[in-house]
Amino acid sequence: MEIIAEIGTSHGGDISKAKELIETAVGAGADWVKFQWVYAEEILHPQTGYVNLPTGRIRLFDRFRELEVGQKFFRECLEFTHLLGAKFMCTPFGVRSLCELMEIKPDAVKIASPELNHIPLLESLAEFRKSEKIQVVMSSGVSKLRDIEKAIEITGTENATLLHCITFYPAPEDEYNLSVIPNLSRIFGIPCGVSDHSLDPVLVPSLAAAVGATMIEKHITLSKETDGLDDPVALTGEQFALMNHCVRQCEAVIRQYGENAGDYIKKQLREEYGGRIEKVLGSGTKRLAAAESANYGRTNRSLHFLRDMKSGERVAESDIGVLRTEKELLPGITPEFLGTVAGAILTRDVPSGKGVEFEDFMKKGE
Repeated sequence: MEIIAEIGTSHGGDISKAKELIETAVGAGADWVKFQWVYAEEILHPQTGYVNLPTGRIRLFDRFRELEVGQKFFRECLEFTHLLGAKFMCTPFGVRSLCELMEIKPDAVKIASPELNHIPLLESLAEFRKSEKIQVVMSSGVSKLRDIEKAIEITGTENATLLHCITFYPAPEDEYNLSVIPNLSRIFGIPCGVSDHSLDPVLVPSLAAAVGATMIEKHITLSKETDGLDDPVALTGEQFALMNHCVRQCEAVIRQYGENAGDYIKKQLREEYGGRIEKVLGSGTKRLAAAESANYGRTNRSLHFLRDMKSGERVAESDIGVLRTEKELLPGITPEFLGTVAGAILTRDVPSGKGVEFEDFMKKGE
């Protein structure tokens, strides 16, 4: 079982802090450390909305801008991770960041849940995998079975792992539905684990191990009081070490008890957590969690206009962004239709940031 320490962007652009986070993660037992390669324009439209931080209220786009660092930063992180004996994984959010990431030769590429339908990103990754066979880890939060199926059809199943996930922060434990993990593995024919955004360092990771997870991902931070976007749901180094210890104990039980190990682990957890166990295990049917269902179509990608355009203009592919909708904007059609609308002529004026709709290209009465 492999454990990923999700550092994400909690380094705040400071290479010294990034290295301290790597040291903390590896010291706490992580097999992998993971970063996020952020370019704001690959993720959001500038008008997507605002976020409240301890330092004040700012545009979410500007917050992501603050987290942009160059290739040298990530190369140094990769080399330091390898020096400490761990593996380096990173999440790109668009074709540009993917191409720059592949140049430094990561041990794996992570596709985050909101990018599960980012068709251009997935197709570019599939092209890289034809020659480089790079390992892929893919999260499946705020998605339906057909979304996962489409993504895996593009990227392929070789050297791939799927992580069950709830895209909500913090994620409610009782909606995790961990029994779906072995079912997803059977459906798609690849190993499956969990990306855990709940607050308890033990419950979800240990139960995931009990049902057969092969990989567990959890955010890590130096302090929950810092201003990283994910720090409030991250584990401190001490908490991460506790999680690692419990997961390794589960592994020992699995080696000893074989097929009966899951029942033994669940029995032990019931002594501490009682009836919460059954709620966390859930039905085993893949569906949107209640906490994330309202964000389906907003957190994942859709098409948006990147500039004000007039009726009668022909839309170029460069006029359209494959973006998260997030806060204030309304989502557009899904990225699979990018090639359909590129080259089409508008029949009405559209403002920058608007979600692309088929009605933007249809005359009244059609």
